[in-house]
Amino acid sequence: MWPLGRSNLQQLVDAKDAERTAAIAEGLNEAGPATEDDHQFLCATGSTAVAVHIARQVQSGQWTAGQVVRAYVRRAALVHSRFNCFTTVRFKEAIEEADALDTGHAAHKTTRGRLLGVPITIKDQYDLAGYDTSNGYSSWANNPSSEDAGLVKILRDEGGIVLGKTNVCQTLLFFETVNPVFGRTSNPWNPKHTCGGSSGGEATALSADASALGIGTDKGGSLRIPSFYCGIYTLKPTLGRITKAGLSSTCPGFDGVAVVGGPMGRSVEDIDMVARVAFGQATQVSEALPPVPYREFVVTPSTHLRFGFYTFDGCMRASPATQRAVLETVAALRNAGHEVVEFTPPDITTGVELFVGLTSADGYSTMMEPIGSDPTMDELFLVTLGPRLPGFVRSIVGWLVEKVLGDEKFRRTFNASKTSTVAEYFKLNTAHSEYINRWYKEVWDHGAFDGLIVPSQAIPAPPHGSTKMVPQLAASTFIFNLLDFPTGVIPVTRVDATEDVVTSEWLATGPSAANPVFTEVSGATPLYDAKAMSGLPVGVQIVGRRWEDEKVLAMMRIADDALGKRSFGPGSWTP
Repeated sequence: MWPLGRSNLQQLVDAKDAERTAAIAEGLNEAGPATEDDHQFLCATGSTAVAVHIARQVQSGQWTAGQVVRAYVRRAALVHSRFNCFTTVRFKEAIEEADALDTGHAAHKTTRGRLLGVPITIKDQYDLAGYDTSNGYSSWANNPSSEDAGLVKILRDEGGIVLGKTNVCQTLLFFETVNPVFGRTSNPWNPKHTCGGSSGGEATALSADASALGIGTDKGGSLRIPSFYCGIYTLKPTLGRITKAGLSSTCPGFDGVAVVGGPMGRSVEDIDMVARVAFGQATQVSEALPPVPYREFVVTPSTHLRFGFYTFDGCMRASPATQRAVLETVAALRNAGHEVVEFTPPDITTGVELFVGLTSADGYSTMMEPIGSDPTMDELFLVTLGPRLPGFVRSIVGWLVEKVLGDEKFRRTFNASKTSTVAEYFKLNTAHSEYINRWYKEVWDHGAFDGLIVPSQAIPAPPHGSTKMVPQLAASTFIFNLLDFPTGVIPVTRVDATEDVVTSEWLATGPSAANPVFTEVSGATPLYDAKAMSGLPVGVQIVGRRWEDEKVLAMMRIADDALGKRSFGPGSWTP
């Protein structure tokens, strides 16, 4: 469909809002009033493995899928009314599917499906038969998909029941969830702050107990940043472990830094279950997915691993809260008998230049084209500015920022953001391969590490609208897309208004001078504010070698167990 004009855009927005409102009302009518049992379904009776526990209870006959799904429909309606996380609502259909599943289960005594009766949500980017995959573009609306995406089909075949699709950011290239069609999604821990992006609607639904399991995608942190901001778990897998069939692309044809799909959930066990059912499972004959099924990584009481860690990647210093999350994880692993060694990562700024150079090679024209006459979100301004400027202007801007703010890294990165010739693109790909080899030699081989513990992002979830001037914050995640290393996120702690405050002593110990993230620059309030961010989740990334996804999942579980009970998981958020 051709892009709609601005006047028609508002008509579309109103129509989509009315569509969701009607679907929610219909679902709530079918679900009936809340019961005293709702809490046990939403929180799986205190179990951290929410989805896995639900499936076992339904399989055993202790619960019915209808009971579970009705409880989630009631919760999801409340959560959406507060935080605007759904783009597509199929509550009534989900209840009908759950009731049909119960009828079949009772008649045939079958235990088919490792996700039997589990309510799931899916990022809008995944095709779902009969529903739009608009990704927040008006030009892609009202064009229902003909079949389910591969990963959606796998989960439904295992008994999962789709409640709906969740909101994303325009173009899927920045880390705040907002677009002209469905608006902005908020963080359940503090609605004044972003839930992250681009899988932000998914993270919000999961962290507020509106879904038991979810799936999103990641090209530069789109699984991990929302999970970090919202206090949930995720895995960005190695490219080729999970099918991408039916995954719509906002930049078709680009594979310099490939998008991957992955699970999001409220426990390591739930994330692991998706890996078990999905790894190596091609859903189209033509799909070049390596037939590498889940391979168990056995952990015993005598398993002792060697981890590397850092709190400063050389590009953006971690805030006191993020630094504390890393160090608490390090301490917990050491107390559990593992070896943890600090190391310096190889030239992250070069990696940032490569990522920016590769992703901007066509000047972002392919990605921006579907916007058409829709308003362009402010968060895209600085991200896409470089290719719009003549080379000499781009150089002057970079030079000025370096001279005024002392940020030489910004100059290098900004200059890399440009339209490239084919020859230049070839050189970028060559440098990309060399950079990956450097990491293997200097980190994996030299350090002999099993895994890495690193910051998820320099700061916890910032206020709405503030991400537009600091796209460099995403460097801590997109470096592992560039390297194609499987990477998980686990929540560790929450921001403490006193313990995590920026002090003059802290500023004196690292490169934070004239940094608008931590200090006042030209009268602007610093982005990081421990008091305003008090209570927000803080987590870490756990990184492994390519194709060692199962080992990453095991290391996530080891770290999660070592950290012990924290104020995360089912039931943490209350209305």
